[in-house]
Parts: sequence; C-alpha cells; structure tokens
Amino acid sequence: MTADPSVPTAGDPPEEGVSLHLLGGFRLLREAVPVVVPRGLQRVIALIGLRPGATRSQLAGLLWPDASEERALSSLRTALWRLRQDPCCPMTIASDTVRLGPAVRLDVDDLVGTAARVRDGDDPRIAAGALAAGRHDLLPGWYDDWVLLDRERLRQLRLHMLEQVAGQHLTAGRHGEALEAALEAMAAEPLRETPHRLVVRIHLAEGNAFEAVHAFYVYRDLLRRELRLEPSPAMSALLDDTLAPIRQATRGAVTDRPSPAGRRT
Repeated sequence: MTADPSVPTAGDPPEEGVSLHLLGGFRLLREAVPVVVPRGLQRVIALIGLRPGATRSQLAGLLWPDASEERALSSLRTALWRLRQDPCCPMTIASDTVRLGPAVRLDVDDLVGTAARVRDGDDPRIAAGALAAGRHDLLPGWYDDWVLLDRERLRQLRLHMLEQVAGQHLTAGRHGEALEAALEAMAAEPLRETPHRLVVRIHLAEGNAFEAVHAFYVYRDLLRRELRLEPSPAMSALLDDTLAPIRQATRGAVTDRPSPAGRRT
C-alpha cells in the first residue's frame, strides 16, 4: 500500500482523512489521494469493512473457504501483518476482532445510514442523497460468495429506500420529487413492479390519465416480452376507474353492431 509521495504520511494517525469506497469498485483514499493496494489486500480490507467486528476465524473462513482452517488463519495473519506495516493502514485490531479505524468513512455505511433515516420517516428532502446513494453495485467484477450476498442485500436495500422516498413524496403531494425517486428505482431494476406501480399512482394523482395508462402498458409489454407474465391484479386495479368508460364504450359498440345474419344484402 502506497500513497502519493507528495502527501506526508509519517507520524499522522493512520485513519486521518481515510475513506473506503466499495460501491462501484474498490478505492482507498487518504486526504482524497488514492492509496495503491494490491488486489489480495483489497479483499481483506473490503471484507473487514463489510463485516465490522468479525473474528479472525470468520474472516479467514470467508477469504479462503477452500483452505484448511490453519492455513486460512496463517494467510490472514500474513495479510494483517502486511497491512499494519503501512502508515496508511485503515484498520484497528483488538484481541481477536478486526475492524476499520473509527475515523475511516465507508460509503456502504453512508447508504445504510441514509436508508435507515428514510425508513424512520425523516423528511425525504433531508435525505437528499438518497437518489445517488448506492447507485453503483458493490465491488463489480468480484465474485466471492460474501460479495455476491452483500451486493444483493445492498441492492434490495436501495430499491426499498427509493420506493419509500417516492411514497413519502407522493403522500406529501410532491409529485415531481416522487416521480424522480420512482424512476430512479425503475432504472435500477426495470422488471420490478413496485416502482412502475408508483409511477402510475403519481400520474393519476396529478390527473395525467394518459401518462398513467401509457406507463402501465409500457410495463405490461416489457413484462410480456421478457418474462411472459402479466402485471399483478393490484397494478391492473389502479387503472380500473380510468379505463372503465373506455371498456364500457367498447362493449357497447360490440353489442350495437348488427349480426352477420341481419345485414342487408
């Protein structure tokens, strides 16, 4: 691990001005300067960030699942020793546990904290970073089992957060902000019904019947094409009142049409 030589490191607290970014790719910054970390040590630092307070045995088992416990622990000891030799080391080790230093900022924590504030009912305008938080996947291109598990956990956390933000804005009558959050969730997972349903509700709340019907049929066509499924009854029911006059007029036109036998020759 090495930082830009123009930035002094000797004698500074190791965690001063250190931030760890795992969303969108691994980046360790010290005073906004990238720290070069070998790939093997990146895995160790990333796991420590995602599993705060994990024991050495737990870390070793996740990092080297195919090795014996003794060999995995030996590999971990070597990795931790290498990390502690560097003044940019972002970790603290207490007894049998390893964690990031208390002043190290982790972008995953920012996402989790923002989601918690939204879940607790904070004004969504206060959590203005909710739309951008977690926009990138956790450690793309990494396929360790522990990465895949946390990647999906954080993806679902963000989707629910965006839907909650949209719902809160909709309830408060802030339709523009509600639509922005719903579209952000839709972009993150185009086949997920909940954000599409929110978009339909928002358009209906604004009195934009055409936009609501258009949004419904765009999603229906996408679902049919990709999964050969239909929207849920709950989503279809959103447009029952809007489409009722059209359906009634269509049925009336069919009823009034003369039968072939009754046509004049």
